[in-house]
This record gives sequence, structure tokens and C-alpha cells, in this order.
Amino acid sequence: MNALPPASERRSRAGTATLDRMTASASGTVPQAREQRAPELLLDARTGRSTRQKAARADLRDGLGLWRLAVSLGWLDIKLRYRGSLLGPIWLTLSSGVMVAAMGSIYSLLFHQHPRDYLPFLAVSLILWQAGIGGLTSDACSSFLNAEGTIRSVRMPFTVQVLRTVVSNVIVLGHNVVVPLAVFAIFGAWPGVHALLSLPGFALWILDGAAACYLLGCICARFRDVPPIVGSLMQVAYYVTPVIWKPSQLGARGWWLPLNPFDPLLDVVRTPLLGAAPSLLIWGAALGYSVLFWAVSWFAFVRARPRIAFWI
Repeated sequence: MNALPPASERRSRAGTATLDRMTASASGTVPQAREQRAPELLLDARTGRSTRQKAARADLRDGLGLWRLAVSLGWLDIKLRYRGSLLGPIWLTLSSGVMVAAMGSIYSLLFHQHPRDYLPFLAVSLILWQAGIGGLTSDACSSFLNAEGTIRSVRMPFTVQVLRTVVSNVIVLGHNVVVPLAVFAIFGAWPGVHALLSLPGFALWILDGAAACYLLGCICARFRDVPPIVGSLMQVAYYVTPVIWKPSQLGARGWWLPLNPFDPLLDVVRTPLLGAAPSLLIWGAALGYSVLFWAVSWFAFVRARPRIAFWI
């Protein structure tokens, strides 16, 4: 049996090996295996605008390439949200149906509206706002905060978390569409082929939802008191946007409605579902607000992207 060398000799060998490694590093003769791993361990300390823009574009491109993962994560979020529930997401659909029936019966009397005209409008508007605009805005605030563990432990584009949030909200909106369909069936107020005109509006909503996740996700990751502020502002926007009341009720005093960005964004989807086509003014306002929103969101994401992992 070979005996171990004395402790003093082992320490001498260890010191010699360490000195050899330091000498090799200083002279540039780094072993091949370490030389191959070195680029993965280096951090790019440059913070110029072009560097941040390039990294943000790469994040967007790589995130879109992982869209299947984002869809799977969004579907998993829905399953975990209703885990242990007997009816699952049907509870949300039932509560939305009860709310539409209760509010429709009361507000149709207050606004002197016929239920056949008012209830389809209320059902579409309420579902689009709660499960679409309002729900997505609320979830956008926590799009990065909820993925804290994943962001800190896995190298993954932030765009995956953005798509994950959008997908989960699209699923929620999808199973809430049952409520307007039931109202259409009861009153026989089917929109017909005009409903297909809502598809471009839905596509615009998806793009705006991603922009909201980029903007609000970055801001709320840095300032944790922003989500309650956003919730309060959305509550105010709910009442000043024609959701429970019709724009025609304002008459000539409704000239300011196009200045409300939520009104044209809501109308490009709601109007086709009610059997009409949105006007060019509505579409122009919706596209203009969306372009401006995307510009602001992209600027915020480019600036904040290198710091998100440290903020959450």
C-alpha cells in the first residue's frame, strides 16, 4: 500500500500547483478547457446606448423564439391559479355573468335604456375591460416580480415573461367570452360577419399588452408602490371610459372621448362585436396611441433591462 506523503510535502505541492496556475494565467498560457469557458463568465460592462439597444433586440428575438415555452408557462399559471377549485375558471365566468345580469337590470332603468340594446353593450364592454384591459394592466405590473425565482436562477430572455403574462390573460379572456355569447343568444343580437373585424383589434391588444408588460414590469420592479397607484388610476379610467354607459349618452359633450386612450382601444374590439364597423377616426386614434405607447415602453425596457435582475 502506498503511503500518503507528509503534510508539509502536500502543502508544498499545492502551493507549487497554485503558483504554476498563476504563472500560466499571467503568461497567457491558459489551459484550453478554461479558455473555452472564459467568454461565458465575462460580463460586458459597457452601458452605451447602442449596446443596450442591441441587447434588448436580442432579448426580443430570443424570447419570440421561445414562444412555445411562454405558452406552456402561461397555461401552467392558469392551472396553478385555480388549483384545488372544483369548477376552476368557471367561477370567474359565473361571477361575470351574475354581475352583467345585476348591473344590466339596474343601469338599464337608471339610464332609461331598453335591456335588448343595453345588456349586449354592457356584457361586451364589461368582459373586455375586466378580463382584457384591466386584468392585463394589473398583471403587467407583476410580470417580472412574479418570475423572480426564474429570472435569478435561469438564463432566459425577459420577453418570455412578457409573453407568459399575455398568454395567461388571453386564456382568461377566452373563457369569459361565454358571457356575451349567452347574452347574444338570449336577446337574438348576434353581430354577424362584423364580428370578424374585431380580430385586428385583438391583435393590436396583444401588442399593447406586451408593451404594458415591458413598461409597467420595469417600473414596478424598481418601485414597489407603483402597482397600487396603477390600480387606482385604472379604477378612475373605468368610470371615465364608456364601459357601463354609452358614448351616445354624452351627446355633443362627448367631444373629448377620443382624448381618452382607452376609448378607441376598447372601441376597435367592442364595436365589431356589437354588429358595426369602427370608424377611421377610432382606428387612427387607436394606432396612434399604440405607437406612442410602444415607443415609451421600448425606451423604458432598453434602459431598465440590465438592472431588472437586481431590482426584483
